[in-house]
Parts: sequence; C-alpha cells; structure tokens
Amino acid sequence: MMAVETQAQYNTSYMMSEEHQYMSPEDEWDRDLLLDPAWEKQQRKTFTAWCNSHLRKAGTQIENIEDDFRNGLKLMLLLEVISGERLPKPDKGKMRFHKIANVNKALDFICSKGVKLVSIGAEEIVDGNTKMTLGMIWTIILRFAIQDISVEETSAKEGLLLWCQRKTAPYRNVNVQNFHISWKDGLALCALIHRHRPDLIDYSKLRKDDPIGNLNTAFEVAEKYLDIPKMLDAEDIVNTPKPDEKAIMTYVSCFYHAFAGAEQAETAANRICKVLAVNQENEKLMEEYEKLASELLEWIRKTIPWLENRMAEQQMRAMQQKLEDFRDYRRIHKPPRVQEKCQLEINFNTLQTKLRLSNRPAFMPSEGKMVSDIANAWKGLEQVEKGYEEWLLTEIRRLERLDHLAEKFKQKCSLHQSWTSGKEELLSMKDYESASLMEIRALMRKHEAFESDLAAHQDRVEQIAAIAQELNELDYHDASSVNARCQGICDQWDNLGTLTQKRRDSLERVEKLWETIDQLYLEFAKRAAPFNNWMDGAMEDLQDMFIVHSTEEIHSLITAHDQFKATLPEADKERMATMGIQSEIVKIAQTYGIKLSGVNPYTNLSPQDITNKWEAVKHLVPLRDQMLQEEVARQQANERLRRQFAAQANIIGPWIQTKMEEIGHVSVDIAGSLEEQMNNLKQYEQNIINYKCNIDKLEGDHQLSQESLIFDNKHTNYTMEHIRVGWEQLLTTIARTINEVENQILTRDAKGISQEQLNEFRASFNHFDRKRNGMMDPDDFRACLISMGYDLGEVEFARIMTLVDSNNTGVVTFQAFIDFMTRETAETDTADQVMASFKILASDKAYITVDELRRELPAEQAEYCISRMTRYIGADGPSGALDYISFSSALYGESDL
Repeated sequence: MMAVETQAQYNTSYMMSEEHQYMSPEDEWDRDLLLDPAWEKQQRKTFTAWCNSHLRKAGTQIENIEDDFRNGLKLMLLLEVISGERLPKPDKGKMRFHKIANVNKALDFICSKGVKLVSIGAEEIVDGNTKMTLGMIWTIILRFAIQDISVEETSAKEGLLLWCQRKTAPYRNVNVQNFHISWKDGLALCALIHRHRPDLIDYSKLRKDDPIGNLNTAFEVAEKYLDIPKMLDAEDIVNTPKPDEKAIMTYVSCFYHAFAGAEQAETAANRICKVLAVNQENEKLMEEYEKLASELLEWIRKTIPWLENRMAEQQMRAMQQKLEDFRDYRRIHKPPRVQEKCQLEINFNTLQTKLRLSNRPAFMPSEGKMVSDIANAWKGLEQVEKGYEEWLLTEIRRLERLDHLAEKFKQKCSLHQSWTSGKEELLSMKDYESASLMEIRALMRKHEAFESDLAAHQDRVEQIAAIAQELNELDYHDASSVNARCQGICDQWDNLGTLTQKRRDSLERVEKLWETIDQLYLEFAKRAAPFNNWMDGAMEDLQDMFIVHSTEEIHSLITAHDQFKATLPEADKERMATMGIQSEIVKIAQTYGIKLSGVNPYTNLSPQDITNKWEAVKHLVPLRDQMLQEEVARQQANERLRRQFAAQANIIGPWIQTKMEEIGHVSVDIAGSLEEQMNNLKQYEQNIINYKCNIDKLEGDHQLSQESLIFDNKHTNYTMEHIRVGWEQLLTTIARTINEVENQILTRDAKGISQEQLNEFRASFNHFDRKRNGMMDPDDFRACLISMGYDLGEVEFARIMTLVDSNNTGVVTFQAFIDFMTRETAETDTADQVMASFKILASDKAYITVDELRRELPAEQAEYCISRMTRYIGADGPSGALDYISFSSALYGESDL
C-alpha cells in the first residue's frame, strides 16, 4: 500500500515538473499512474540504445537500464560524456550508502543544469525502480538532446516537430502531426533520411502499405550510414495503437543532431540568398533610376531648344498658334514630366534608405544624373520657359501694334492720295494765258486758297512718314511696300510744292493786269477752305482707328470725343457765317442783276459741299459714340475677367502657401504614430488633388484673359506663373513628405524600434529644432545628444557629425538623426556575417567552388555569385576556385574586412 502511494506521489510530482519545463499537458507519463507495458518496453529499448550510443565513446555500455545504473558509476560516466564536463570523484565502495552517494552526485549535476527533479530520489534508482529510472533518463534526454532544439523561437518539442514537418513537407504520403501515430508507417523516417542523403534511400520505391519494411529500412540505413543505433523495433511500433511518444522523440532527435551540419549549411545558404536578393533588388532600383533620369534629362534636352527658338513670325495668326502650342505644352506635355521628376526624387530617397538599412554604401548615379543635376536642368528649363512666354506675349503685342499702324497708314495714304488726285495736272495748266482779268485774279486767289489747303495737308504727309518710320523700326513684314508707297507720296508732295511755286510765280507776273476781284467770293473761299479742312480732319478723327488696353484709356478717348462734340456749336456758327457770305453774294447779284455762273472762281468748294460734309460730320458723331461705347463694353468685360481671375488667384495663392506651411508642421509633429501621420498626409494629398479643379478653372480664366489680349492685372499680385510654380512645389512637397514618412516607417520596422522610441526621438529633435524647419545646427545637435545621455568629446562628436552630415551641409535632418539613433543597436547583416556564411558552405576553406555554390544556393543566386566573384589566387585552391571573402566585402562597399 505504501509502495503504491509512493509511486503515485512520484508520478504526479514528476509529471508536473516535466510538463512545466518541456512538454505540453498531453505528454504525461501515465494518466492512470501506471506506465503502459508496450510503452515501457519501447522506452526501455530506446533509452538503453540512446545511453549506449554515448557510453560507447567511453568504451562501455549497459544491458539492463534499471540494474546497470544502480551503483551510480555508469550514470556519472554517461553525464560526463554527454555534457563534456567532469563530475565529482565517485565513491569506490559497494555498500548501499556508497551507491546512494554516487547517484546523488549525478542527480545534483542534473539539477545544476537547471532541471528540477521532483520526487526522484537516489534510493529509488539504487533500488532499481524501473519507472523512476526511465523518468530520470528521459529528463537527461530532454535536457541534453532535445531542449536546445529551437526552430523559429519555438519550444524544444514544437521546434523538433516543426523541423520534421518542414523537412518532410515535399514527400507524398507523409504528414507529420505528432510523435506517435505520424511515424507508424515508417515513411516519415525514410523521408528525413532521403531529404538529407538521397543517395541512401530510393523513396519512390517505398509503399505506404509496407510499414515494417519502411521502418526496418530506416533503422538499418541510420545505423549503417548515420551512426544512429537501432533504438526501436518495427513490430512494436506497428502493432501498438499509439507508439510511445518519448521513444519516438528520442530516436528522431538523433536524426536532428546527425544532420546538424547540413542544417548549418542551409542556414548559411538562406542568409546568403537573402543578402543577394537585397543586392539584386537594389541593382534593379538603380537601373530603373538611371533609365528614368536619362529619359527625363533627354526630354529636357530636346525641349529647351524648342523654347529657345525665338524666331518671330510675321503674321499674327502664326504667333497665336505658337502661343497655343505653348499652352498645350504647359497643360498636356509638362505635367507628366513634373510627376516623373517628383517620382524620381522619391525613388532615389527610397533606394538610399534601403541601402542604408541593408548596410550598403550609398548609391551614386552616373555622372550628370544626380538628383541635383536633374534639379538644375529643370531649373534651366523653367527659366527658358518663362523667357519664351514673355517673348511670345511681347511679339504678339508688337504684331498687334504693327497691324494697327499698317491699317492707319493705308487709311491716311488713301485720304491723301484722294486729295492729291489731279492736283499735278491742275498746277500744270496754262489757263491763265488766255484768261480775262477777272479770271486771272480769280486764278490767283484760287491758287492762294490751294496753297493754304496744301499747307494744311502738310501734317498728314508728316504723319504718313512717321507711321512708315515706326513700321520700319518695328520690323513690319511688308515694310518694302510701305516704304515704296511712302516714298511715292513724298516724291509727289515735293513735286506739288515745286509746281505750286512755279504757278504762283506765273500768276504774280501777271497779277498787275488784274484789277477787280469778287471780295465776297474770295472771303468765302478763304473761310470755306479752313472750315472744309477742319471738317476733313474731324471726319478723319471720327473714323480714326484706336487701340486701348484699359477702361481708363477708353474713357480718355470718350472725354476727348465729348470735348470735340462741345466744339460743334461753335463750328456750326462758322458754317452759318460762311454760308452767310454766299447768301450775300446771291443777294448782291439779285440786287444788281448780276448773272452768276454758279461757280466760285476762287475755290472748288461749293456751299453744297460744305453742307454735305457738315451732314457727314453730324452722321459720324453718333457712329463714333457707338464705337466708343462698344469698346467700353469690351474693356469692362476685360475688367471683369481681371477681377474674376484676381478673386480666384487671391484665394488660391494663400491656400497653396497655407498648405505648404501645414505640411511643414505635420512633418515635425510628434502627435500620434507614423501611420497616423501618414494618414494625415494622405488626406492632405487627396485634398490637394481635389483642389486641382480650382487650378484648372483659373487656367481657363487665364486663357480667356490672354485671348482677350489682357496682359496686366492691378487687382492681384499673383500671376498664373506664380500659381503654377506654387502648385508644382506643393505637389512635390507633399509627395516628398509622404516619402520621408514612408522611409521613417521603413527605418522603424527594419531597425526594430518601437513607436514610443520613435516618438521620444521626434520629441527630442523637435525640442532642439529652434527654427522649426526640420533641421538642427551642430550646436543644437550636440545639446540634443547630451540631453539623451551621450558623453561627447570633440573627437567623438566630430565622428558622429561625419555620420549624420556626410555631405558637410552644416545641418542635421530628422532622417539622419533617426538613422544615427538606431544604427548602433540595430541587428543588420554585415560583411563579416556574409563571409562566415560562405565559409560554412565552403567547409571552412578560404575559397569556394562553382559546384559548391550551385549545390547550396538556388540557381539564380548561385549564378549571380559566380558572375561577380573574382578568381581565388591562393596556391591551395583548385583551378576555377572563387574568392568569396572579397565578394562579401564588395557587397557592403568595404575594401578590406
């Protein structure tokens, strides 16, 4: 009865200790407090074979596990072999207390390794208690054969099970779920052997319905080739409903240790593959950057000559087409390139971050393709672009002015030529040779009137010459015809002057022959001629073309027109006075019975001519009023366009500036996580994208203004160019800021720092960021480091500054600060680690062969290494050996490990 109680107490206590240390609740020795006979048989055989596999190294073995450990001597020897340590010297006596002392020394050694042996006493072992002895051996197996097995940080049993599952996953009819039923058909054991040594077993010939044959095959091969003793009987496993889990685990753990070297090589191969994959991805990103940079620079190179081509067109339509082409360039062709430039900067920053996180040297683009080179090229493009637009508008104004002057020139020439028509013939007449005295005197007065008329037309000729000169100075396309016509008018005018002088000389020579003159006719002629000239000038002014660009200018013309209309009553008095002279002539003729010829001998102007011209002037006045009012309406419409554009621009401009400032605040704000900050920035970005419709509407108003030839706007300081540049900078800034946060997330995750740590870093940075511009100067950076516990000397601080400010800009950015704070403690692959991995694959040799690379690495990574490794130059290497040491250094940009 006492024995049963003692055994029950042992079972319960041992089971609790073992479960706590290594096993899950299902790994109990005996739920009914008694060990299953079949399991006991399997354990006795397996544990005995396991102990002998170690004892034979000391030249001994055991036959009966419960008897041969009773004196404690072989138990102490077993512990020395498997631990590699020396135990206390055993007692040599054969008395019971000597045996108990030796067993206690063994048990004390087991406890010193962190194993709790609850209720296992030396007396039970000395007395040959089978269950206690088996429990003790299982504890030793767990501690020295299984406990250190760990796959992906799992417990010993789970780690061993996961290792078996991974190794047997590719094999048919194998599904390892536990350490009992899953092994009954023997296929799992055969799969483990075939996975590591395919030369020992032909797995394709194994059958699931031959479990005994499969088990015996595995046992024999393991014993013969792997030095794993046979610890189990195939019949016992097959004929037992549930094989003993501890026996199976013990046997399987021998396979794990037997293949440990292969596992080490596989781990090394995986590390190398990871490093090579990172390198290949980085090289791909570098190639993509180079390609995108080349395409963008080539586009800029081809676009600049087009914008630098300032060959002016002679026709307004052609210049307006150039302006339309430029607008298409701005609306259609340039925006995708702006996005490409922004994406290029983002890709460059992301690549540098990945290189920094993988401990690689920074990427240096090929010559002329740095981000700064692209920025300079882009700046040059925008400078040329701005100059081109200014040139286009200047040319359009010039052509507009030329068209106006050319039309005015033609009008004045037509009026002048109409006036001069027949004048040369008239001056060349010899009518005075056969005229009467009265007719001679009449001819003399008529000639005086003509001279007065000629002098009045001198201003028009001078105006024609001045317009022609201005057309030449403005490079009018048809200047040759203008010059020819002007020259013809000037030549004709000189000839008229010469003829006039000749006719006067002729008339004066015979003037003394004339005695009478009709004073009234003369007075009429004298008053009618200037009045007629005034009406001609008035008609010319009323029909004169004009060009204005503001409401002030058109109101100035209206004021001048109103002033002209105010002179009409006085002019009408002059007309009435002139017509009164003609009435007086008629009255005198009627009074004295003079028969009038109806023609004034001193002028070609008749009273009817004066009346007709006066009516024409009165008719032109309301037409001029209408023309001016139409121009007022057009200028008012232009003013509305100016105000409409200004109203939007005065909103959009400050909005862009506000968003720029808000983005700057978000980039240094420590409230919330990086993901929350990213969400805020994404929302900002979406709001900005949604705002694009306002920019497009403003572009439409700007285009309407240009089509209406509006080139100034006093209602706003913002031009469309300002808005475009601000908008492009806003898009670039939000994209660059999002990329910076993405890089911070990438850095945080890669370096393994917590959000709290990152917030602490950000709070410290913001505290010493005096200017709130996302940068610290060296003095503030030193103060920040001291506040975080750094003891800095001048040399150490100089070393740190070379890390955080490698380009010697004189400032420390937040990204550089984060990189420094995480660089020292982060676990990253290094050149030494990669070299050590290659050394494992090379079996500790200083070189590696092509066959070894192709055997241990996936095909793509193997060929990558072969194509980049240099030949090994040592004398101890075979032909074709490769130098993995220099290759490992080159991966990290080091010249020497």
